[in-house]
Amino acid sequence: MSVQEALRMRWLRTLETARNGKTTPDALPYADNLLARWAEDQRRYHTTDHLVAVLDHIDTLADHAADPQAVRLAAWFHDAVYHPERSENEERSAAVAVRALTDAGVPADLTEEVARLVRLTVTHDPAPGDTNGEVLCDADLAILASDPEAYEAYTRAVREEYDFVPDDAFRAGRAAVLRQLLDLERLFRTPYGAAHWEQRARTNLNGELTRLSH
Repeated sequence: MSVQEALRMRWLRTLETARNGKTTPDALPYADNLLARWAEDQRRYHTTDHLVAVLDHIDTLADHAADPQAVRLAAWFHDAVYHPERSENEERSAAVAVRALTDAGVPADLTEEVARLVRLTVTHDPAPGDTNGEVLCDADLAILASDPEAYEAYTRAVREEYDFVPDDAFRAGRAAVLRQLLDLERLFRTPYGAAHWEQRARTNLNGELTRLSH
């Protein structure tokens, strides 16, 4: 089974659960629309590989979430709109989620929660007790705790997405993002993330920040 086919199956399961078993309207066009978005030419890191990784991490963390299905739906939409040169990607992604999920017959309260979670990825700083937000943010940031080779590949892909930005400006902007993350009291809020990812992620971030300064 191809990655695309596997993702379609995951989408069908998630949407069917969100719609309480209803099978109409047809769920596949929504999957195909999202997968086309995740495969756009301007993406180098924010691709279907990232979507798969986030969904896999959510599966690992699901027991911590109040509503794992809301978190899974939010993962599908959290980078549905991604243009590196724009600052409103999360808000536009949330709007896509509201339109699509409403049209697909997802209950309004669940749709609103998905949109809230998508917007939360602007800061990756969920409020205490926001277990859905904690799971989504931890899953989205888990790449920061990868092994050195994977982390280097991640940073190269991010640079390629911003290839229109001159080196000096990119280094300054990227350093600011890294400092914002390092200033968080905790990068990871779930017990699993705190235990398995926190220290390694901070090591990776500090290492990248040092390299950017030379």
